[in-house]
Amino acid sequence: MMEMTKQTFAGFIAIVGRPNVGKSTLMNHLIGQKVSITSRKPQTTRHKVTGVYTREDTQFIFVDTPGFQKLNLNKLNIALNQSVVNSMSGIDVVLYVVEAGIFNDGDNEVLQLLPTSANVILVVNKKDKIKDKIELNNFIKEISSKFAFKKVISVAAKHDNGTDNLLNEIKTYLPESVFLYPEEQLTDKSSSFLASEIIREKLFRSLGEEIPYSLMVEIDKFEVTKKLTKIFATIVVDRDNQKPIIIGKGGEKLKGISIESRLDMEKLFDTKIHLEIWVKVKKGFADELKFLQQFE
Repeated sequence: MMEMTKQTFAGFIAIVGRPNVGKSTLMNHLIGQKVSITSRKPQTTRHKVTGVYTREDTQFIFVDTPGFQKLNLNKLNIALNQSVVNSMSGIDVVLYVVEAGIFNDGDNEVLQLLPTSANVILVVNKKDKIKDKIELNNFIKEISSKFAFKKVISVAAKHDNGTDNLLNEIKTYLPESVFLYPEEQLTDKSSSFLASEIIREKLFRSLGEEIPYSLMVEIDKFEVTKKLTKIFATIVVDRDNQKPIIIGKGGEKLKGISIESRLDMEKLFDTKIHLEIWVKVKKGFADELKFLQQFE
């Protein structure tokens, strides 16, 4: 007798919202692994990172978009905003993320982009910030009246609260399909890309307000051996005065960034890492076409 083929489901889920509502944190907690960088500085996420999570008969493929914004409309941000719009085509489910208790012009801008024909789930993140349930419910009612959401789920992504509910809800909108990625795969990004993202996250966290927007992390060499992975990276900045900010007094700042990056890489790649990071100035690179094309 022939064995019945197991019915499986797979689909693409876009995570959209204004900067800093917790989109990257939400995706990292949904898939149980860090594939998207997080920091409190808007526009940390520049790439459409795809996170893959396979659970039993379902494969969830997450597209993490940059935060849409209309402030500071330089060439980079225009490219990023276009990237948000592009990421919603060919998507099975859209998670529209807002922060509990806050709905501003930025949230409204993204709301206007939502396709009315799509399966859009309203995700109210950071629900733990509002202790009063009536207040939270009133906020949810107000946002729900603005769009025909398929469902509303409130979560505290940072604490893994509500993420299971959200996954179960997403599943109901995913089509029957073979798995599109190997079950153990977490992302469609290369290891060197993930390494560069880890370094960029440490830069954002370590430098805070001092960080120059126009910086880029290049992986010059990614060499895997049985016992050790050697990674050589360069942080590229736009101006001479930005280099000492990253290096810090006596090189302490860069040393701290390197140590934290190495520890995160060892966890992610499950191997010993030898990491060397250099800083170089490349004037005017921020507006170069090559730089902008990577966000299309």
